[in-house]
Amino acid sequence: MPQTPLIILSYNPSANGSIRPSGSTMKPAIVAENISKKFRIGVQGQGEYRTLRETIVDAVTAPIRRLRNGAQSIQQSEFWALKDVSFVVQPGEALGIIGRNGAGKSTLLKILSHITEPSQGRVRLRGRLASLLEVGTGFHPELTGRENIYLNGSLLGMSRREITAKFDEIVAFSEVERFLDTPVKRFSSGMYVRLAFAIAAHLEPEILIVDEVLAVGDASYQRRCVNRMHHLVRSGCTILFVSHNMDLVPRLCQSALLLDHGRVRTMGEAAPVIESYLSEIGSSHRSGGDLTRALRHGDGRARFQRVEFLHPERAKGAGVHRSGDDVAIRFDIVADHVIDHVTIAVNLRSTSGTKIHSASTHEQNVPVRLQPGEHTFEVRFHRVRFRPGNAIDVELWMETSGTVLDHIVDAMRVPVVDGDDTADFVNRTDQGIVLTEVAWRTPQNCESSQFAPVNTDASPCSPASLPP
Repeated sequence: MPQTPLIILSYNPSANGSIRPSGSTMKPAIVAENISKKFRIGVQGQGEYRTLRETIVDAVTAPIRRLRNGAQSIQQSEFWALKDVSFVVQPGEALGIIGRNGAGKSTLLKILSHITEPSQGRVRLRGRLASLLEVGTGFHPELTGRENIYLNGSLLGMSRREITAKFDEIVAFSEVERFLDTPVKRFSSGMYVRLAFAIAAHLEPEILIVDEVLAVGDASYQRRCVNRMHHLVRSGCTILFVSHNMDLVPRLCQSALLLDHGRVRTMGEAAPVIESYLSEIGSSHRSGGDLTRALRHGDGRARFQRVEFLHPERAKGAGVHRSGDDVAIRFDIVADHVIDHVTIAVNLRSTSGTKIHSASTHEQNVPVRLQPGEHTFEVRFHRVRFRPGNAIDVELWMETSGTVLDHIVDAMRVPVVDGDDTADFVNRTDQGIVLTEVAWRTPQNCESSQFAPVNTDASPCSPASLPP
């Protein structure tokens, strides 16, 4: 089997972000050599260790399965979650691992954490390892928070005296002091992750592996986590960080590795790798362009010819909307002759078809009169906060005096990624697809600062202060 060349990326935190020469004598913290992981789809009991009962049952039912499946080969039930993944991470380097869902990120971290073994290849680690892969990892549900702190410290090889010296910092960071003597099985997912991160980040690991742990918590908690990880990197800790937050990865990581269907697509400095990834996301969707062959209906006297998504200059990829930014759409219309009193509407819908926002020249009192030829229009929706991970479907509509000139339901699809001002919203899983600020007024908080009045001249409890 051909071997993928080892990708070596060295980073010196003290060298103003420069890449260290490949001839450096420093021993790497992590070396992954041609890591591959194979799973058998729809096949049970095929692991390395099997019971006698499983072996007998498999032998008896094998002829029946062969008759039922016909000529289906064993190869068709194999799935390679990772294939020939190789890289090197130096001490004190923070590496971001990015990619779509199913790219193999979590599988790679489990192999690096020695939770599962690779089917091929090998991993070499130098240093004390702490990993945060999912909620509750490393916790005993029947033990209290206090007891789990000491348990996790012991698993990291620390003495009781060392753990006690860090105990107050861990509790303060996790903000679970009131519940410290409560069994962690009663903790919320946010409490779980805050305590787990506080333990791992304060018990001085030499290698820290983090998988989307910052997806649980508010913006203040995320900032504290990022600051703590920066501190660990400065102290020489090596960090592997998996996240779908493309704003957070370059803030924390000097370099990034892009996985695609279990293989390394590219690896290098964080910014260009992320830009490549976001551009790929945008190009794989209906990113607009020529509409001459689009499905439509209308009398055809005027037609939508082309549509384009205009991303802000600071966005890291064409055709991708950063939640909280403006949505600007430019489109061309071709008219056969003069048409008066034209109404043009642009609707933003969810992928399920629900209308989220709409802009209409009629509603905004924008007169439109089409002359023969081609015309360019642009509409801008300000600060559109869609939940990252979703997409915006753009619908185009044009009519005059009740007669439809042209209507295209699926003119364009734009994927949504994290933005600068959505950190407080993206983790509220019950909020829906549109993220918005809200304010409450209750008898209990009537005199408190919890309610932010719209009219600052009015009393917090006066009717004038309530949102319309």
